[in-house]
Amino acid sequence: MSPGVLAREGYLAGTDTRRRVELDGALADVEAKAIVATRGGYGSMRVLEHCAWAHLADRPKWIVGYSDITALHAMAWRAGIASLHAPNVTSLSRAVPADRAGWIAGLERPHAQRSWRGLHVLCPGQARGVLVGGNLTLLCAMAASGCLWLPKGAILAFEDVAEAPYRIDRMLTSLVLGGYLARVAGFVVGSLERSTPGPDGGTAEEVVEQRLRPLGVPVLTGAPFGHGSRNEAFVLGASVRLAEGAVYFS
Repeated sequence: MSPGVLAREGYLAGTDTRRRVELDGALADVEAKAIVATRGGYGSMRVLEHCAWAHLADRPKWIVGYSDITALHAMAWRAGIASLHAPNVTSLSRAVPADRAGWIAGLERPHAQRSWRGLHVLCPGQARGVLVGGNLTLLCAMAASGCLWLPKGAILAFEDVAEAPYRIDRMLTSLVLGGYLARVAGFVVGSLERSTPGPDGGTAEEVVEQRLRPLGVPVLTGAPFGHGSRNEAFVLGASVRLAEGAVYFS
């Protein structure tokens, strides 16, 4: 372990400087093949600005994690580098065997053909594009910081946890108004865990349909990733096809 890895600074794993230096060292390490998040990564955005992302382009390596690690994923796909949306170290212990096996397969066989079938078709249609995305709250935060870039024709995957339907509405609306979703060719929605309806009874899925249907692109929900009981690893940067309730990775 590197010195200071167990440091604490309030709710963070040490000072911003300590965490940035550690991340920079990992990005520059010529022998490292992956940077694996131990936990969710809250505060990752605080170290983005002065981090040497050119190291990742010069020495590509996997970034592995989800939730707040979405900030690092977004920087990776901006640099043209694929990364792995997958359980972090602490959540692997409670992952189902299939997801643990998928975690290793994602790292070792990223080009293997696979599919997610039987998803709920919220908005019909077919699409093909590069898969990007992650946690919806972090995507909105990255957009607010000016750091979010979505490739034209991308397939956007997103999930979230403990966000009420009205807050999901607000986040999707902000991305629509910001013009970010105009570049998206289709959506794949994972778990919207603990999104409890308010007194009006409106559900998160109803909000997703209401906000995304006007875009006229396919929307599939119920994909096996996120903060719920399933969190299957998948490559951000992979080419995928959406058709008839399925996502095909190629």
